[in-house]
Amino acid sequence: MNDLLPADFPGAYALPLLLIVLLLIWLVVRGRRDRGRTLANVLDAIAFERIEHMVIPDGDQGEIQIDHLVLTAQGLLIIVVNVVIGAVFVSDMMQEWTGIARDRRFTFANPQPALYDRIAAVREIVREVPVAGRIVFIDGASFTKGVPGLVTTLDELLDEFGEEDKAAAKVNIDAFLPHWELIHEKADFSVKGQMNRKRPKL
Repeated sequence: MNDLLPADFPGAYALPLLLIVLLLIWLVVRGRRDRGRTLANVLDAIAFERIEHMVIPDGDQGEIQIDHLVLTAQGLLIIVVNVVIGAVFVSDMMQEWTGIARDRRFTFANPQPALYDRIAAVREIVREVPVAGRIVFIDGASFTKGVPGLVTTLDELLDEFGEEDKAAAKVNIDAFLPHWELIHEKADFSVKGQMNRKRPKL
């Protein structure tokens, strides 16, 4: 029996076992961190100001609703939130995306075209400010066939739009604020709007 085992049996398996233990610890820590992270506290971390539930002109004689518009150090950010639990099958070109949760299969419209419309509407108002859009999936969506370009997680949103350099952020925010005020002038908050102002502490 001893002939079947490596000469340095304990040592041969020490490194793989250590790696497995470290991986398990990392997964537990990450899971706890992610459970504590919510859309609200990520928006608080990246937003100098934000508006929720507003309606603005769509640039074509109509109106369009935006649920989350955020003023960041990089410009304006439109966030579309999707709550999907389970596997999600998506691609940029598919008109409908598919979710599978337990024994239930469902489809929903690709949210990217509507997000592009919202980006265009905001750009029509604030022509000289960068405008971006992201689709955030929360509550445990997993992408088995890849992730489209505008889809992100809360962690990735924080990494992409968080700002460590507060002095640089103040220069950008001061430049963006007059354009941000144009949004307030054009916006209709009568639907169920609430403006959540957050000023940077610089």
